Amino acid sequence: MISDINNEDADGGGLWLPNIQRLFVWSEDQIERLFDSIVRQYPLPSMMIWKTKMKLRNRYFIHAYQPEKVDLKSLYRPLTDRPKRLVLDGQQRLQSLYIGLKGSIDGRSLHFDLLSGDEKAPDEIKYRFSFIAPDQASWPWANFGEIIYSKKLAGHIVRDILAKEGIEISEKEKERISDNIERAQREFEKSDAILYQDIDGISGDEPFLFDDIIEIFIRANSGGTRLSKSDLMFTLLIGDWDIADIEMQDLLSSINGDRFDFTRDFVLKTALAVLDQGARYNVDKLRDENLKNQISDNWKSISRSISFVRDFLIDKTFIRSDQALASYNALIPLIYLHYHYPNEWGNGRAQKDYLLRVLLAGAFSGQPDGLIDKINHHIKEKKEFNKKSIFRIIQDDSRSLQLYPEHLYKMGYGSKQIHLLFNLWYPGFDYQPALDGHLPQVDHIFPQSELKSIKEVNPETNRRSLQVYPSQEINQLANCMLLTARENGASNKNNILPDVWFSDKDDEYLARHCIPKNKRLWNVERYRDFIEARKKLIQEKFLELEILYQDE
Repeated sequence: MISDINNEDADGGGLWLPNIQRLFVWSEDQIERLFDSIVRQYPLPSMMIWKTKMKLRNRYFIHAYQPEKVDLKSLYRPLTDRPKRLVLDGQQRLQSLYIGLKGSIDGRSLHFDLLSGDEKAPDEIKYRFSFIAPDQASWPWANFGEIIYSKKLAGHIVRDILAKEGIEISEKEKERISDNIERAQREFEKSDAILYQDIDGISGDEPFLFDDIIEIFIRANSGGTRLSKSDLMFTLLIGDWDIADIEMQDLLSSINGDRFDFTRDFVLKTALAVLDQGARYNVDKLRDENLKNQISDNWKSISRSISFVRDFLIDKTFIRSDQALASYNALIPLIYLHYHYPNEWGNGRAQKDYLLRVLLAGAFSGQPDGLIDKINHHIKEKKEFNKKSIFRIIQDDSRSLQLYPEHLYKMGYGSKQIHLLFNLWYPGFDYQPALDGHLPQVDHIFPQSELKSIKEVNPETNRRSLQVYPSQEINQLANCMLLTARENGASNKNNILPDVWFSDKDDEYLARHCIPKNKRLWNVERYRDFIEARKKLIQEKFLELEILYQDE
């Protein structure tokens, strides 16, 4: 079967992938486990292959796989009415076998540990495989494809490998290697480990046509977990819109870059929501021909609104990456607004306040589809974005928008929420984001290194080895502040202690950062007193902003 992949001269016109198939998603570990399973003679699920002459978009299997650089456009073949065999079920396994036997991942080919094979539990790896660069492979690893496609007997292969490596091994080890090679060649050359079912779309009284194939594909995959609901929905969409996969990949590549993690799942949910089909999605929705046509006809406008809101995040908030975006679902009402009423967007202040508030409070956690629909319906009815009205809708949905002090102080260094807090804390703050993660420069007021170096005596050892301040106490919000990139440069704030850093700062600077004016608290010996004093100032700040809720 591997010899038929990407081979037009093979029987039946060769094996190819139809455009209803998603991209290859298996990890290296999954591929290695597949090869281990085959050598161990574990049975594999059967595959499904469709024989057809129809002029349908289909693509090559990937030979040199680079997970982050798959160019879908370059994989598609010219449309022809020549016979061909399209893989409907089993793509991940066949693609894995093709890469392992004939291809590579990031320039690394599959190698086999010739001395592996010790008895293992069924869920453990017995025959070891790994993707290794040619110049990094060393004994006992050997290129697996070269072993399988060699015409030599196992004994001759062993002799050649040992001569090439210039090593001496025991007779027992030679026997192990020879057995492993014979076993691998038998399983990959001679056995029928891969079973498949042919679906004939060429001959017969009633050959299977494309609509039949779409339904077969969905039914074959809907019972398990191999494809997500969005994968199955996308299959239906591609049935009428044959470049949907390319359009989707182009959009996701554009809005994600190296910052975000927008998914096909999110885009489909958003498309349904902006077309007033409800945010909850299921496969049956895209059986409606009118809806499929609506999505394809309005794709550019949908994409434009998604991209606009994504750019709004970067331009107007500190949400510069996925690390600071607690919920993607909260963006859908904003996309709905821009899609239907772009002229009502205004300066974006209300949208920014809405977004920061709901993300801080976690208002879109759980199952938010009903809430999304209610907000979208309100926007459609009023033809505007009224922040206060939308907040009432959220609260009427039994979702809190309140932020309590105990929640506030849990939002420390490294959390997604801290960047949202700083949006509210530092309005109009001028900064350049850090290169790492595209995030603002969040810095410890009392440096981590200094606090971690403070130790107390361990009574069991009588040595000063117990760290006084645990990580959660060091990384808490009250020990964090926002700096400009210049302030946090290598020759600026760095690990300077607060009694030095704040010594030349004016009252406006101290007030902006909620720093206690009592200079004695700036000494590291008074760290915990500083924290308590600053917590009160932070609490006052957020009470003034009407964000913090305080029980009477």
